[in-house]
Amino acid sequence: MTSKNINPDLSTLTGAFDDTAARIRELNEKVIAAAKQSGTQSLDAYEKTLAGLLSFGEKVAGATELDWVSALAKAHATFVTETTAAFTAAAREALK
Repeated sequence: MTSKNINPDLSTLTGAFDDTAARIRELNEKVIAAAKQSGTQSLDAYEKTLAGLLSFGEKVAGATELDWVSALAKAHATFVTETTAAFTAAAREALK
Protein backbone atom coordinates (compact mmCIF):
# COMPACT_ATOMS: atom_id res chain seq x y z
CA MET A 1 0.00 0.00 0.00
CA THR A 2 1.40 3.35 -0.98
CA SER A 3 1.09 6.39 1.17
CA LYS A 4 -0.22 9.52 -0.54
CA ASN A 5 0.70 12.96 0.65
CA ILE A 6 -2.58 14.33 2.02
CA ASN A 7 -0.97 17.55 3.24
CA PRO A 8 -1.17 20.06 0.38
CA ASP A 9 1.53 22.62 -0.15
CA LEU A 10 0.83 25.67 2.01
CA SER A 11 1.41 28.11 -0.85
CA THR A 12 -1.16 26.25 -2.99
CA LEU A 13 -3.67 26.36 -0.18
CA THR A 14 -3.04 30.06 0.49
CA GLY A 15 -3.43 30.83 -3.21
CA ALA A 16 -6.74 28.97 -3.33
CA PHE A 17 -8.02 30.92 -0.31
CA ASP A 18 -6.90 34.21 -1.88
CA ASP A 19 -8.65 33.36 -5.15
CA THR A 20 -11.83 32.42 -3.32
CA ALA A 21 -11.73 35.59 -1.24
CA ALA A 22 -11.27 37.68 -4.38
CA ARG A 23 -14.28 36.02 -6.05
CA ILE A 24 -16.41 36.56 -2.94
CA ARG A 25 -15.32 40.21 -2.75
CA GLU A 26 -16.20 40.72 -6.43
CA LEU A 27 -19.61 39.11 -5.94
CA ASN A 28 -20.28 41.29 -2.88
CA GLU A 29 -19.42 44.41 -4.85
CA LYS A 30 -21.81 43.38 -7.64
CA VAL A 31 -24.61 42.71 -5.13
CA ILE A 32 -24.06 46.08 -3.44
CA ALA A 33 -24.04 47.92 -6.78
CA ALA A 34 -27.26 46.17 -7.84
CA ALA A 35 -28.93 47.00 -4.51
CA LYS A 36 -27.94 50.66 -4.82
CA GLN A 37 -29.28 50.83 -8.37
CA SER A 38 -32.52 49.15 -7.31
CA GLY A 39 -32.86 51.52 -4.35
CA THR A 40 -32.34 54.56 -6.55
CA GLN A 41 -34.92 53.32 -9.04
CA SER A 42 -37.39 52.69 -6.22
CA LEU A 43 -36.89 56.22 -4.89
CA ASP A 44 -37.39 57.67 -8.37
CA ALA A 45 -40.63 55.72 -8.80
CA TYR A 46 -41.82 56.72 -5.32
CA GLU A 47 -41.22 60.41 -5.98
CA LYS A 48 -42.92 60.29 -9.39
CA THR A 49 -45.95 58.43 -8.04
CA LEU A 50 -46.29 60.73 -5.06
CA ALA A 51 -46.03 63.83 -7.25
CA GLY A 52 -48.80 62.49 -9.46
CA LEU A 53 -51.05 61.73 -6.49
CA LEU A 54 -50.51 65.14 -4.96
CA SER A 55 -51.16 66.87 -8.27
CA PHE A 56 -54.37 64.90 -8.68
CA GLY A 57 -55.47 65.79 -5.14
CA GLU A 58 -54.88 69.48 -5.78
CA LYS A 59 -56.84 69.35 -9.05
CA VAL A 60 -59.76 67.60 -7.38
CA ALA A 61 -59.72 70.11 -4.53
CA GLY A 62 -59.60 72.99 -7.03
CA ALA A 63 -62.62 71.57 -8.84
CA THR A 64 -64.75 71.89 -5.70
CA GLU A 65 -64.59 75.69 -5.99
CA LEU A 66 -64.30 75.92 -2.22
CA ASP A 67 -61.35 78.08 -1.30
CA TRP A 68 -60.69 76.39 2.02
CA VAL A 69 -60.59 72.92 0.41
CA SER A 70 -58.12 74.14 -2.21
CA ALA A 71 -55.99 75.81 0.45
CA LEU A 72 -56.02 72.68 2.59
CA ALA A 73 -55.06 70.47 -0.35
CA LYS A 74 -52.26 72.84 -1.31
CA ALA A 75 -50.94 72.94 2.27
CA HIS A 76 -51.09 69.16 2.47
CA ALA A 77 -49.26 68.80 -0.85
CA THR A 78 -46.57 71.25 0.26
CA PHE A 79 -46.07 69.44 3.57
CA VAL A 80 -45.86 66.01 1.94
CA THR A 81 -43.54 67.28 -0.80
CA GLU A 82 -41.13 68.86 1.68
CA THR A 83 -41.20 65.85 3.99
CA THR A 84 -40.66 63.47 1.09
CA ALA A 85 -37.80 65.59 -0.26
CA ALA A 86 -36.02 65.31 3.08
CA PHE A 87 -36.66 61.56 3.29
CA THR A 88 -35.55 60.81 -0.26
CA ALA A 89 -32.47 63.03 0.06
CA ALA A 90 -31.41 61.09 3.18
CA ALA A 91 -32.13 57.78 1.44
CA ARG A 92 -30.14 58.79 -1.64
CA GLU A 93 -27.24 59.85 0.57
CA ALA A 94 -27.32 56.44 2.26
CA LEU A 95 -27.22 54.74 -1.14
CA LYS A 96 -23.95 56.44 -2.10
